[in-house]
Amino acid sequence: MNLHSLLQKRHEAAGPIRVGVIGAGKFASMFLTQAVNMPELHIVAIADIAPTRAFEALERTGWPRERYGSMSIGEAAKSGRTAVIDDSAALVSSDHIEVVLEVTGNPLVGVTHAIGAIDNGKHIIMVNVEADCLVGPLLRQRADRAGVVYSMAYGDQPALIAEMVDWCRTVGYEVTAAGKGTKYLPEYRYSTPDTVWDYYGFTEDQLAHGDFNPKMFNSFLDGTKSAIEMAAVSNACGLVPAAEGLQFPVVSVDELSDQMVPRSAGGTLEGPGMVEVISSLNRDGSEVERDLRWGVYVTFRAQTEYARSCFSEYGVRTDKSGWYGSLYRPYHMIGMELGVSVASAVLRGEATGAPVGFSGDVVTMAKRDLRAGETLDGEGGYCVTGTLAPASVSLAQKALPMGLSHNAKLVRNVAKDHVVTWDDVELPEDTLAVQVRREMEAQYQPVGA
Repeated sequence: MNLHSLLQKRHEAAGPIRVGVIGAGKFASMFLTQAVNMPELHIVAIADIAPTRAFEALERTGWPRERYGSMSIGEAAKSGRTAVIDDSAALVSSDHIEVVLEVTGNPLVGVTHAIGAIDNGKHIIMVNVEADCLVGPLLRQRADRAGVVYSMAYGDQPALIAEMVDWCRTVGYEVTAAGKGTKYLPEYRYSTPDTVWDYYGFTEDQLAHGDFNPKMFNSFLDGTKSAIEMAAVSNACGLVPAAEGLQFPVVSVDELSDQMVPRSAGGTLEGPGMVEVISSLNRDGSEVERDLRWGVYVTFRAQTEYARSCFSEYGVRTDKSGWYGSLYRPYHMIGMELGVSVASAVLRGEATGAPVGFSGDVVTMAKRDLRAGETLDGEGGYCVTGTLAPASVSLAQKALPMGLSHNAKLVRNVAKDHVVTWDDVELPEDTLAVQVRREMEAQYQPVGA
């Protein structure tokens, strides 16, 4: 609760926190529009493979033209301006940068950037949830050994969920469930970039004048993005996925305490301590009244009869038994909240959420019958979808992690709704992300497996 005062003290004593940003998409733009008016932060450099995109982002988000340009990182550091470059390796190795924001969304390059930042003694804020759920536990271990912070991105739903879970445990409640809301129907599982706009209901005029990426939007729709985010939460909080994956139950904010509790207590969950995503749509497609489409939640259980009575006395919405309560946040502001992670990492040496183990994984599932010789197109595409699974199940199945599914070549057929395994594909073993993932799987493989 004193981060802002710490930022001010740091600015007065040693100047602004020196930040490097990799990737200039929507999330980065939302951060930049806040940072432009924060003297406590100096965005020293923005690296993007298409520098024009970074220039457009800065202009769009309110940055005066004299504050940025094509220059060296050193020149930007000395002048107080922002360098726009295409060399991410130069950014992660620069002595002029303290903390790196990885905002590309590409799991393969994200792993490379994170390791580069850690090995160069920089804190890394991993906005790239795809990379985090692929190898986050090992990246966290590497950062710990290097004495730097590896952190989830505050403002994104996984970090906000982790914060709520931490609150529950800090004040002594048993965490029953945690997750988020989203728009979901079972038929969305098989959506492709060709069908995504019909499901979203965007007009042709909106599509013509907006910056809409069909694969990205389709990942949110077909459940892959939800699986990725809940795997990150599972690994950061030690919560477990259901054996059958996310079920997307239809639940309003007023029903959280009744529904997001174990079946033994009248709810929908296999047991306590789980992750789950709730749908903002009824199964007939109508909207849920008081939905949580943009927000996050946690449900929890009182551990004494006295605490249970306090719920009633102070108006906590509980289930019928009075033992289970809930809290929710109705929305999240994505990159506009990212400064919390930056300040926390640099000034407190603390992450706003980070993996503590390997509890959840995202396995690759066939959307249709796949044939040997085909090349998979990854997250949000035509071929596969990501399904949340307990890590133990993923390892036992030798499942191909979703983060490695883009451009993987099939060497044998895989039937619709079946898991794609490591043995079903051909991958370049010299890719750093593949090597780190194999190392992580070996570390967490059950003894005797």
